[in-house]
Amino acid sequence: MIRTGISALALAAALVVAPAGAQDKTPTAAEAKAFVADAEAKLGAQGVVAARADWVYSTYINQDTEAMTAREGAKLTSLQVDLALGAAKYANVPGLDYDTSRKLAMLRNKIVLPAPTTPGAAEELAGLSAKITGIYGAGKGTLNGKPINGSDIEAAMGEERDPAKLKEMWVSWNDNVGAPMRPDYAKLVGIANKGATGLGYDDVGAMWRSGYDMDPAAFAATTDKIWNDLKPLYIALHTYVRRKLNEKYGSAVQPAKGPIRADLLGNMWAQEWGNIYDIVAPAGAGSVGYDVGELLKAKGYDHLKMVKAGEGFYSSLGFAPLPGTFWERSQFVKPADREVVCHASAWDIDNVDDLRIKMCIKVNADDFVTIHHELGHNYYQRAYNKQSTLYLDGANDGFHEAIGDFIALSITPDYLVQIGLLDKSQVPSADKDIGLLLRQAMDKVAFLPFGLLVDKWRWGVFSGQIPTNGYQAGWDKLRLQYQGIVPPVARDETRFDPGAKFHIPATTPYTRYFLARVLQFQFYKAACDQAGWKGPLHRCSFYGNKEVGAKLDKMLAMGASKPWPDALQEFTGSREMSGKAMAEYFAPLKKWLDEQNKGQPQGW
Repeated sequence: MIRTGISALALAAALVVAPAGAQDKTPTAAEAKAFVADAEAKLGAQGVVAARADWVYSTYINQDTEAMTAREGAKLTSLQVDLALGAAKYANVPGLDYDTSRKLAMLRNKIVLPAPTTPGAAEELAGLSAKITGIYGAGKGTLNGKPINGSDIEAAMGEERDPAKLKEMWVSWNDNVGAPMRPDYAKLVGIANKGATGLGYDDVGAMWRSGYDMDPAAFAATTDKIWNDLKPLYIALHTYVRRKLNEKYGSAVQPAKGPIRADLLGNMWAQEWGNIYDIVAPAGAGSVGYDVGELLKAKGYDHLKMVKAGEGFYSSLGFAPLPGTFWERSQFVKPADREVVCHASAWDIDNVDDLRIKMCIKVNADDFVTIHHELGHNYYQRAYNKQSTLYLDGANDGFHEAIGDFIALSITPDYLVQIGLLDKSQVPSADKDIGLLLRQAMDKVAFLPFGLLVDKWRWGVFSGQIPTNGYQAGWDKLRLQYQGIVPPVARDETRFDPGAKFHIPATTPYTRYFLARVLQFQFYKAACDQAGWKGPLHRCSFYGNKEVGAKLDKMLAMGASKPWPDALQEFTGSREMSGKAMAEYFAPLKKWLDEQNKGQPQGW
């Protein structure tokens, strides 16, 4: 159920320009339909201008581009708020058709960062947002006392094995990037919450949770249920990895029981652990016989060839090639002459065919997977580009993230053979499956609690359950509760470690990534079933199967025009998001982990 209430103050603000007596006139269904049509035209036009400004800023960070993107962002935010307030007076009009009713709801709950209607509020909010995003984009940590930028420190965290150097990078990044933005982030929260209450929501978090075709409380309960179903798998992995880290570093660095030290897991945020697979790989079964990064280098792959390989997968399913402008306008590598936001993202500038990705590609396995992921966004964007403006989106935001990820699950040894990266003689035999599954779990399973807690922290911040003077404590508490990790050094409220994660300053809702980790396995299993796959689920590749591609395209083309259960049913036959497919995929690993963990302390 979507809330349709709105405060009297906000409603008055929305109607302030109406002629005398207009508030007494009951709006009609025809007027509501005309309002929606006008809203879509305005949003479409301003959205393109704002996207172009944001692209320039993200690929050329300086004071001028910051001011430009803040200005256009403020215009878009003001427009979204005005339209959301206007939509409120039509929400309960009798006789609304399906599309008008759905789009009126979208106008109210699709704003990520709402501004109040008070003069200057939208500009202030946009300025704060641009400022803290710039702090992140230009942020640097240190390694051996020397500055190191964001993309390089991410790579170094995965390669370095000296705990002192890992600690230096972790502390310097969090201190240099997160802490400086804390006061501005608190201001941003206060302004956005006023905007959300003006739209009739309790706070920004409640507004975000309203965008899933179900009651916000029911949505939160759904995510908790999925997590609880998969939690035993995560605890088994955590127990095993902790023991391996203890064996490598000793109890003085990583104790044999309790939480894991955050900087030892191969990732700045301990969100994915695949970079330390070499530490945890079991003897014999642990070696998968190849390393994708080494294969890419051996075959002379550069950034363009990696992207071409990603495009090739989608082409094999029957999707049209990417437009020529994609290759001309995308950012594939970090420019040497300026600061950019290296965090990978996919863009559709004009909602037609101006598709781009923005990355600082390195020739390694992670970026090979990331390319497949980002292109998933682009192919989704193009599939639904015939929809009207408000339907130019995924069925829910988890769908958008899951498409590329489920394609990337098909980067199996057989697929690597098919594209000429791996020699057939190097395909690991069945006795290597545990190694393959453990390598996947180090990213896919390890991510689940992080994917859930980022927004749980923000929901708490927006609701006031986590007060302004408790930002860091609230973050550390959730990290311990869900991930079972602790910082390498004590943290206090002068710190702001959440801000050192891109999606916090960028105000990008994060539950979508948790949903995507679950949905990708549902999509993957459905594709494998459609392809007639008979072996173990984790060995399946549907590369080259145009029947799967045609069925997938039908779901993608729906965009946000129908509730997400309809889209899910179109491709998978199910109307429920579930962790069952993920559990099936990792079932052999779970059995093996339980055997390895006998006699070990469980949990933290």
